[in-house]
Amino acid sequence: MITNKRDEQAQGAWESYYGPNLGYVQEQYERYVNDPESVDETYRKVFQLWGAPPMASAELEPAAAPKSVALDGNLLKKGVDAGKLVWNIRTYGHLAADIDPLGILTKADTRVLEPEQYGLSQSDLEAFPASLIWDGAPDNVRTGWEAIQKLRQTYTGTIAYEFSHVHEVEERVWLNRQVENQSVVPLNAEQKKALLERLVEVDQFEEFLHKTFVGQKRFSIEGTDTMVPMLDELVRHMVDEGAEHILMGMAHRGRLNVLAHVLGKPYDKIFAEFHHSPNKKLFPSEGSMGINFGWTGDVKYHLGANRTVEGASDVKAKITLANNPSHLEYVNPVVEGFARAAQEDRTEPGYPQQDVNKAATVIIHGDSAFPGEGIVAETLNFNKLPGFQNGGTIHIIANNNIGFTTESKDSRSTHYASDLAKGYEIPIVHVNADDPEACINAMRLASEYRNKFKKDFLIDLVGYRRYGHNETDDPDTTQPLVYQKVKTHPRVAAIYADILIKEGVISKEESAQIIQQVQERLKAAYDRIKDKEQDPANSHHQTPAEERIAKIKTAVPIGKLRKINKDLLSRPDDFNVYPKLQRILERRETALNEGEKVDWGLAETLAFASIVADGKPIRLTGQDAERATFAHRNLVLHDTKNGSTYCPIHHLPDAKASFAIYNSPLSEAAVLGFEYGYNVYSPETLVIWEAQYGDFSNVAQVITDQFISAGRSKWGQKSSLVMLLPHGYEGAGPEHSSARLERFLQLGGEENFTVANVTTAAQYFHLLRRQAAMTESEDARPLILMSPKSLIRNARVASSPAEFAEGSFKPVLEQPGLGGRPERVERIILCSGKIAVELEEALEKSGEANEWLHILRVEQLYPFPEKEVAGILARFTNVKEILWVQEEPENMGAWRYIESKLRKVAPKDTPVNYNGRPERSSTASGFQQVHAFEQQQIVAAALNQKSIKHNITLGR
Repeated sequence: MITNKRDEQAQGAWESYYGPNLGYVQEQYERYVNDPESVDETYRKVFQLWGAPPMASAELEPAAAPKSVALDGNLLKKGVDAGKLVWNIRTYGHLAADIDPLGILTKADTRVLEPEQYGLSQSDLEAFPASLIWDGAPDNVRTGWEAIQKLRQTYTGTIAYEFSHVHEVEERVWLNRQVENQSVVPLNAEQKKALLERLVEVDQFEEFLHKTFVGQKRFSIEGTDTMVPMLDELVRHMVDEGAEHILMGMAHRGRLNVLAHVLGKPYDKIFAEFHHSPNKKLFPSEGSMGINFGWTGDVKYHLGANRTVEGASDVKAKITLANNPSHLEYVNPVVEGFARAAQEDRTEPGYPQQDVNKAATVIIHGDSAFPGEGIVAETLNFNKLPGFQNGGTIHIIANNNIGFTTESKDSRSTHYASDLAKGYEIPIVHVNADDPEACINAMRLASEYRNKFKKDFLIDLVGYRRYGHNETDDPDTTQPLVYQKVKTHPRVAAIYADILIKEGVISKEESAQIIQQVQERLKAAYDRIKDKEQDPANSHHQTPAEERIAKIKTAVPIGKLRKINKDLLSRPDDFNVYPKLQRILERRETALNEGEKVDWGLAETLAFASIVADGKPIRLTGQDAERATFAHRNLVLHDTKNGSTYCPIHHLPDAKASFAIYNSPLSEAAVLGFEYGYNVYSPETLVIWEAQYGDFSNVAQVITDQFISAGRSKWGQKSSLVMLLPHGYEGAGPEHSSARLERFLQLGGEENFTVANVTTAAQYFHLLRRQAAMTESEDARPLILMSPKSLIRNARVASSPAEFAEGSFKPVLEQPGLGGRPERVERIILCSGKIAVELEEALEKSGEANEWLHILRVEQLYPFPEKEVAGILARFTNVKEILWVQEEPENMGAWRYIESKLRKVAPKDTPVNYNGRPERSSTASGFQQVHAFEQQQIVAAALNQKSIKHNITLGR
């Protein structure tokens, strides 16, 4: 029986559903009662509005004679179909959006957005309320038809949205509601005028450069001019939210404009970099720093900058644009490392405390480079990783639909340049670069999402490129049709000025006055450089004095070491260590007693522990850093019963700084770039990256070449990063033998880093402590260490406790027990790393006196310890041969680097010869027997007195 007016309305509504679908509706209602989320959203709304269908309600009696209603007229089906249409508008509306300023992109099939595809007409959609298909529909949107029109307008305008790939329901709902409820506050008249002024500055800056410095490269921003006011908006938003650091990375296109307007680099300094003058000292044509020893500089569109800004709540923030080479996208992980370093407090023991609100990151990508460079995917993968996430990065693709001369159809397989981001569930907005207000709204949405959910957001800024790849390139050669349109296409500043004039925000006269004022500022800045000498560059690189480094104290009193060791071995009583590992750790208990030895793993742990006890933070990452590839470290213990972890260094009573250790993703380039960036932004931290195998570092060659090796020389950018690269020929094959020592030695110049291959645990201990002591000094430089594999557990590498409590790192070690009578020595062998230990073993097995032989271990290969080697050689007056011995092929390893240096220090007329494997294209044999035979031959020849004065390359 019908009991009230609501029931009466529901009865009337349900009458139109009687027919073939009623049984299905009843089934849906039963599911809805048990679990509302188990039925389609449209059904939920129907049941919420009209209650239960007649046969499922105790309050409603079945109708005696159901009306016959045709299936295609069924209102419920229409509602469901309308719900599908709404879903598709939200999901695929971007395909019909007006995001192409030139109208050159291929049109997509957008039939999925048409009501007709679902058998829906305007009258069908007007038959039910908007709230049935649009949760949260505005009050002025009443019917389903009005809802569809409004949603289409929202999702197919000059800003388009892709959110359906975001799996987190809360995030996806929030994003859609932000868009549909238009919660972003429109710009007021004052903000619109400020936006126009900024666009005019951007535009006129490029025009001035184009006319004043004809034919010079600048990689102009024109076509994506709105990127600058978007960055302004991001900075304002983030600083107002409390960010103290804004970290930016971008390639060369538009960089000068960003430097001028976002980083505040004065116009006259930029103009001076362009200025051609007979006086090259005053006006160098390339680079802003002039030329000086140790400071080669870089081209102007690679340089970074810093600026301090103040937010609305008096919060001061530092904006940093990272220096960047031409290797597109490789700055991405470096900037991510900047941000993580800026967010962490490293002053307390344990893992550093991170506040992701302290720093925000923005990276500007190229539309061809974003899908084309693998480093992008590697960096996006940091988003949720414990050791690398930094609370979300805002990505902007400066999309001019062309890469150099390559069109999009030749540069990617995806519909959009941004599609890679979908795999990482990153929300994507496409926006027309000719609609400045839409661009600002896109940035506001991105900033709010990042701050709320602490995740990445991507804006695809779709524009064009007004000139060729650079201003000396003619794009009509390869894109004639595109550039016919570009030549007649108005500039965005002019487009926006016309809009504001029509809106009455400004007059034509005011618009012209804005342009004139900007032009006058530019001209005045240019005039200044004619009357002002550019300050000569100061040297940003002083050669580290050997005496200063030698004075660094790295020894630790034995009592302190024993206390540290004892503390390292303590752990909670209820923590269950793997029994086999427990026995290994227990053996360390007596290692510092007199007469005992300290192996490589314990030496490293003692170095780390003593460094944090000195108040110096450490960060260590690598694909297996917690355990180490060769299981020598085990600094993160795992409970065998509950899987919990325990890091002994975190609980040291003497620790005064943080110790961060993380297993990294299976990436070399991005992780090494991240660690380099972290170290540059946090110079006080000893940052260490460990390769799983040394030769895997070749995957990160760009980071090594462009940043680690040359960053100080090009940009004055100091780093003390340590690279641990397992190296040594154990018969494990070509990809597990060589860390490509020769490549690092070839890159050595201006004492840009240290390359070492040490042979004792104590040497490693002192080298790490020396590196930590130099982190913030002028002598800071990266350390490239050929770390051992089999030697880790070789008893000959272990050192006595006294060697840790006394002394320091020695660039050259003399083989003990040899060279006692210098006048009898005929051959002096110089070698490095594992082969030195094998020579020692062979000598001991031979049992011979070998007075004719002396062996020097070159522990530091670069900078070459010329003074130390020359001093030792001077003691030996009857030497007939100096022999370099190595495991690597003749065209690899240290030989090609060290030969000339040995000839320089060798006594007059003393030959310098080579003993090792012959030249090869592959680093090592893949056959264990072949390896063992070759290794035995190298050692035997080196210790054969009869071979003196002969070139004894293996196989000759």
